[in-house]
Amino acid sequence: MNDKTVLEMLNKLIAINRLNKTQILQMVNLVSISNDINDLKDNLKWECSKSFHQNF
Repeated sequence: MNDKTVLEMLNKLIAINRLNKTQILQMVNLVSISNDINDLKDNLKWECSKSFHQNF
């Protein structure tokens, strides 16, 4: 997480997708289990859809 390139990619992901605080926290938790940025995006989509469906 301390790598400047990784932090820049995460910041771009936050800005482009306009993530809210909950989504940012989910993303931070998913970074360690994701293989690359695409895997992180897929994991984040899955987590967001999962939490969306739990609210209804």
